[in-house]
Amino acid sequence: MVKELLRKLSDAHGVSSSEGNIRDIVRAELAGVVDEFREDAMGNLVAVKRGGDFSIMLAAHMDEIGLMVQYIDEKGFIRVVPIGGWYGPVLYCQRVILHGKKGPAMGVLGAKPPHVMKEEERKKEIKIENMFVDVGAASGEEVKDLGIEIGTPITIDREYTDLAGTRVTGKALDNRVGVAMLIRALQQTDSPHTIYGVFTVQEELGLKGAKVSAYSLNPDCAIATDVTIPGDHPGIEKKDASVEMGKGPVLVLVSASGRGLMADPRMTAWLRETAEKKDIPCQLEVGTGGNTDATIIHLERGGIPSIPLSIPARYIHSPVEVVDTADVEAGVRLLVEALKSRPEL
Repeated sequence: MVKELLRKLSDAHGVSSSEGNIRDIVRAELAGVVDEFREDAMGNLVAVKRGGDFSIMLAAHMDEIGLMVQYIDEKGFIRVVPIGGWYGPVLYCQRVILHGKKGPAMGVLGAKPPHVMKEEERKKEIKIENMFVDVGAASGEEVKDLGIEIGTPITIDREYTDLAGTRVTGKALDNRVGVAMLIRALQQTDSPHTIYGVFTVQEELGLKGAKVSAYSLNPDCAIATDVTIPGDHPGIEKKDASVEMGKGPVLVLVSASGRGLMADPRMTAWLRETAEKKDIPCQLEVGTGGNTDATIIHLERGGIPSIPLSIPARYIHSPVEVVDTADVEAGVRLLVEALKSRPEL
């Protein structure tokens, strides 16, 4: 079962450029399973299962969106900048963890109370630039005594929790879901090909880690495991997001209306045929927004045939993301079965 692995990954903390905790979990889970670990200068972790000359890159980004300390005032309040794509109101009044030099320190995100706002202020979105972190300190010196300084990374304090049936909620399921899928696939696969399991960094800041690793490895093809938005809850229409939770992993044919990725049709055919032969449910998506590591991988070297394999996830880029673990399990099965063969390139 993938649930407990996903719990471990979701509850771990690793904002973009500070993914060390996630790397440690990956190494522990794959020790004795892969033939080699490599870690590059950016922090990408490559787990290699050696096979024949044909090579397949499987990429999953480790990083989560978070915040970083920008300024500490004389009263001990901390101003922050977002690391990754936050919607301001989601952050207001959240509890956070500041990962300082002396260990984790707890804090809360505050802002002007609505009770003292003017009517026009209440109608406006609360912006991150108007928020601050309160760690309970009475001065800037007290904050520094906690080991907090400019540049300290910050993550949301939220624990993974089971919901009804096979559904779960937690922070950073974007993209610890993809990491969990990749770990399980590497543990179970018996492929005749060389498999590069690449756990990438800084995807949330512009797909940076995947660019470096794809150039270095130069695989014959690539799959990026990530999450995507379903259109199965109030506030969104199926015409805007056609996939649903509980109906299997998603082959993303188009990312960002083609400005990102047009999935290679040969990769699509390979995965679709595998799903049909093995009776694994899967869905198709043509997306108008959002990108994955596959968007940058396919542009490296002379072009690398690529496709995202995504899991429907509600409320992404929030502390309460929701996925159906049955979709994750199906995604693992699809990867394991597909890796027994290869696309016709």
